[in-house]
Formats: sequence, C-alpha cells, structure tokens
Amino acid sequence: MSPPRRWIAHLDMDAFYASVELLRYPELQGQPVVIGGGRRHQPEVLADGTRRFATLANYKGRGVITTATYPARDLGVHSGMGLMKAALRAPEAVLLPTDFERYRLYSRRFKAAVAEIAPSIEDRGIDEIYVDLTEVPGAQDAVGHDPFGGVRAVAQEIRNNVRRATGLTCSIGVTPNKLLAKIASELDKPDGLTVLTHDDLGRRVWPLRVKSINGIGPKASARLEGLGVRTVGELAACGRVWLAEHFGRSYARWLDDAAHGRDERPLATSSEPVSVSRETTFDRDLSATVDRAELGAILDELVGDLAHDLHRKGYLGKTVGIKLRFDDFKTVTRDLTLAEATAEADTIRHAAGLCLKRVDFSRRIRLMGVRMASLRHAGR
Repeated sequence: MSPPRRWIAHLDMDAFYASVELLRYPELQGQPVVIGGGRRHQPEVLADGTRRFATLANYKGRGVITTATYPARDLGVHSGMGLMKAALRAPEAVLLPTDFERYRLYSRRFKAAVAEIAPSIEDRGIDEIYVDLTEVPGAQDAVGHDPFGGVRAVAQEIRNNVRRATGLTCSIGVTPNKLLAKIASELDKPDGLTVLTHDDLGRRVWPLRVKSINGIGPKASARLEGLGVRTVGELAACGRVWLAEHFGRSYARWLDDAAHGRDERPLATSSEPVSVSRETTFDRDLSATVDRAELGAILDELVGDLAHDLHRKGYLGKTVGIKLRFDDFKTVTRDLTLAEATAEADTIRHAAGLCLKRVDFSRRIRLMGVRMASLRHAGR
C-alpha cells in the first residue's frame, strides 16, 4: 500500500490587523484604511453617536504602516511604508491606531478554530500558520471527478471554522510542502483557497517573479534580475552549475530546489493534541429517516473507536462535537461541553445525540464524524 499523499497548508489571515479593526468599525468596510497610528488617532465619537476618523492627510511623524485594507493597497500604500509617504499617495485614507492586545486575541481564536479540525500546526506568527492535512480524515479522498476534492473540502472546512470563530476571512494554499504552500496562499488573495501539485508548477508558479519564493530576499532578487533571471521558471532553467558560479554551491542547490518546488522540511509542531476525532464517508448518501438505524449503528461505532483512542492515548475530553457533510457538500458541526471530562463511550454517545438534535436533516448525508476536544491527561 502506497503512503498517503503529503498535504501541507499555509493559512494567512487577510489584511489581519485591518480586518480586525473593520469588525469594530463596520462603517469603514470597502474604504481605504491604514493601521499604524498612535493614540491621538483614535476615532472621535460625535454627539449623534457617529464617529469621525483621522485620515492620512497632513500626517506628521515617523510612523510606518502596520497593514492596510485592500482598497488602500490599490492606492499604492502597503505595510512597512512610512505614513508620511503614504499620505502623499492616499491622503484621504483613514488612519487607525494599532491595538495589539486585540489582534493577539483574534490570533488565538483563529488558531484554536484551525486546531479543532487539523491539530498538527506550525505557528509562524500572529496571522499565519502551516498545517499538516495529510492525516486529517477525508483529506486523501477523491470527490467525484476531483482527485483532490477531499483535501479541498478539509481546507474549506477550516476556512469556514475560522470565519465562524472570528468573523474574518483567510487564504489557504494547499500543496505537497511548505515552500509551495506559502506561494499558493498568495495566489488567490483575499479569501482564497488554492490547491497545487507539482503538475501545476509550469502554469501557476513559474510565471511568478523570483521574489515570490519565501527565502529569496530583496538583495538576491535584485541580483538574479540583474543576471536576467526574473521569473521562477527562468530560475528553474538556470541549472545548478550556473547558479553555483554566481551564488555558491549551497545557495545554488537551494535555489534550484525551490524553483522546482522541492522542499522536505517537516512542520515544527507541538506534540500535544488539541482534539481526537473519528469520521467516515459513506458508500452511498444516507437519509436521516429511511436509514436512521444504519446511521445510529455507524455513530455507535465511531464513538466506540473514539473512546478507544482516548483510553489508548491517556486523554479525557470535555467538549464533544459532531460533523456532518450532506449531499450538497455543505458541512455542519455542533459541539456540547460536558460538566466533567470523560473518555467513556456512553457519555460521549449521549452528548453526540444531543448535538444531532440541533441539526436540520432535510438533505441526505454523505459523511459523519465525532470529535472530543478540550483534552487533558487522564492522570491530571
């Protein structure tokens, strides 16, 4: 039996700081907004309850942009740019102060939402993570004529869970490795989902500028372009011997591997699981009324396997969750937090049944899963 196809996702929150601020100030949706001001740039609440916002016009100071909304970026301003320079390009853009405590809160929320579905995570900062989807249930499945439909559905489920938990959008690139996943997450921003394999290199990666590869900085990019190497495809065609003449043997090897999408780096993850789950995709779509007994037997088996996993790994859990995917591929989840942590099948089964009572079963079901979260070691 061949090993499972490796699937690594890079998840990047869309204009993270700005998006968090738009939740607080929804009247700014669709407007050019820049984050990076100080306390004096707090919005002023007027007598009628509306708010007056500071703008970049007449800004004086040495501040820099932390992030900007996409309409602001369309005006030529971007993160890292000085605010005075940005004021020349977009004087009417709204200027808001930074609120890192609030951003850290939303960072914790989105990462917890991802971990509920795919707990193998490498944290890369406040607004981005890598996620190993290889062993996530359903990720290796084909869906209809789409051989990668299973991992696409898992990634979409993660995006949906992040939106439910935070109200924010994210972009995900799903590929065989970290290097390509980072590139892929940028291709369809904002609110994008991109699945790539090595077969897609020529069409989607090689036309990109060399600076699109994470690890090729401004100096290396400028040097490559000075040598006539502007795109990733042109870099892939250079060959290691030619690259070594200009960049040294070690960096040449890395450049060549990167241009061909080769990257075997593992994720640097925590060994502690956030949740344990079991799920299954049915051979045929089942009806909650006609096939009720069969569905009940499947749930009993899933719960039994889950309880066995918890006992084997030495964990108790406090939050029971169910997942259903219907014949239109819509996925719903329901959770119930227990009074006490448990690993007992009867208790989990009862809680799962209560979760199911909160689901609309008007469509036929193609997948069922049960999950235990809020884990702790049984000996603690």
